[in-house]
Amino acid sequence: MKRLLPILLLGVLALITSCRSEKKDPLLGKWVETTNADSEKDSLTHFIIFSENDGGPQFTEFGWYEDTIRGSWRHKNDTLELTYIAPATYHVDSIIVENTADGKANTSFYDDNKLVSKTVDGKVVAETQKEFYFISLNESSMAFPMDGKRRDYEKEVKTAPSISLVSVIRGIIGIAFLLALTYLFSGNKKKIDWGLVIKGTALQIIIAVLVLKVPFIEQGFAVLSDGFVWLIEFTDTGTDFLFGQMGIGVVQAPLVTFAIKVLPTIIFFSALMSIFYYLGVVQKIVYVFAWVMKKFMRLSGAESLAAAGNVFLGQTESPLLVKPYLLGMTKSELMCLMTGGMATIAGGVLAAYVFFLGGDDPVERAFFAKHLLTASIISAPAAVVAAKILVPETEEINKDLSINKEKIGTNLLEAIANGTSDGLRLAVNVGAMLLVFIALMALGNGILDIIGEASGLNNAIASSTPYEGLSFQFILGYIGAPIVWMIGVDGADMVLVGELLGQKTILNEFIAYPRLGELKAEGSISQKSVIISTYMLCGFANFASIGIQIGGIGALVPTRKGLLSKLGMKALVGGTIACLMTAAIVGMMY
Repeated sequence: MKRLLPILLLGVLALITSCRSEKKDPLLGKWVETTNADSEKDSLTHFIIFSENDGGPQFTEFGWYEDTIRGSWRHKNDTLELTYIAPATYHVDSIIVENTADGKANTSFYDDNKLVSKTVDGKVVAETQKEFYFISLNESSMAFPMDGKRRDYEKEVKTAPSISLVSVIRGIIGIAFLLALTYLFSGNKKKIDWGLVIKGTALQIIIAVLVLKVPFIEQGFAVLSDGFVWLIEFTDTGTDFLFGQMGIGVVQAPLVTFAIKVLPTIIFFSALMSIFYYLGVVQKIVYVFAWVMKKFMRLSGAESLAAAGNVFLGQTESPLLVKPYLLGMTKSELMCLMTGGMATIAGGVLAAYVFFLGGDDPVERAFFAKHLLTASIISAPAAVVAAKILVPETEEINKDLSINKEKIGTNLLEAIANGTSDGLRLAVNVGAMLLVFIALMALGNGILDIIGEASGLNNAIASSTPYEGLSFQFILGYIGAPIVWMIGVDGADMVLVGELLGQKTILNEFIAYPRLGELKAEGSISQKSVIISTYMLCGFANFASIGIQIGGIGALVPTRKGLLSKLGMKALVGGTIACLMTAAIVGMMY
């Protein structure tokens, strides 16, 4: 019965998510305004996202005013009713919280000693309501009068992947460029197993085609993504319990959004992965992935398990699966383990990336959840290919494929507690890193701006590039531009996407993904560039990860810390190239 429990849990989850289909309101989705702009206000980028989750119908609007509007909506017959906090009340300089006799908190928000908003029993009472009557509404377009003018909108539809001769040629050029680049950094060019390289590259292409082009497999991943988004929504129940009575949602600030919406998902998913690990679900899935790679690519048992484990676990948790082998692993096997950790992500942070790109829209969340899950899977064989070129195998390997049975807790409750504690440490670490790195980047930009102003570079840059002057983003953008162009990014987008690559490598992906979310929301880059960037950034390949791996893996095998230190920089190169290869292959499908 104990062995059947994990299977039954997965079966129930699949059944629930597959049965959650019902007739959807035609308003659900992203609507982009097509009205001809005839004033400065009308020329603002304007679109509305209508979504529906456990908190009820919600909308997010960009560009109607200078600020983003968030609130609830109600559609009945030909009427649309919007309820929201007016943007003018967003600025708050003081907050007063009063506890009532029954233990509830009423919160008042003030700006220059004037009351701008108030919550009573956790509900906002100072809110705005507007009602519109549709001129027309169907699955693809809508129109209604606003401010005395007719406003027309078209629903944004995600285009299905389509393979063209140009995209295939661009992808082949990109893969060849990345393999040649990896070859240049190889420590033993004569010992490279080109048969393994070809098989590993072929496996990436096969997985990409299956997930993105074969209908029933694509549908399976869509169900899995819906289930993932469904799980994310349960995090809101915990955050509402902690922060709902404080009326925090009234204050629209990046810090509040990140602290209350993103970091809790890391903690929740860390605990959830701990549960699945304790029940043996993760180990069984990892074993299947490892068996496929071992048979297809002729890898050792330890590196097959490590590569598969990195798909689901973090770069310091995955080595636990092969803990008994670490002391005897060859140099090439350790390189494979470290590169895999750099090229993939952990389940906990995956949820945060989904929020960065999908926001509050469940359709967008499911869309990017599918691509992020696919990215982590495809990058596993990509990491093996990069590692085996950089450090080819020259020693005898152990073919044994037995997974470590060590638990992360003596019982389920301890496993949950351990997962929660690990997630909390990770969340705090992520928040602290963002605070420091963003502040340092701002400091660097301040210094560069002074230099740019004094030298006249700012005017030259502003007149001929997408940037306003000399900045950290400008430098990274033009350094990364040729690389991202090689993997299929359009020439018009290559500087902005190159900036993302630089931010992710030098800083981390928690800086790059929010920036990608901004570019996506602004419409600054094409949908293809957004997809390629999603795959390119999906990995832990940054300078900080070198120290994390040396400390994490080194704690399990202290005698091999010296070797881990020597392999650190090569693992960073391998992880970055693996993510770029994954992006190039997926770019062929668009």
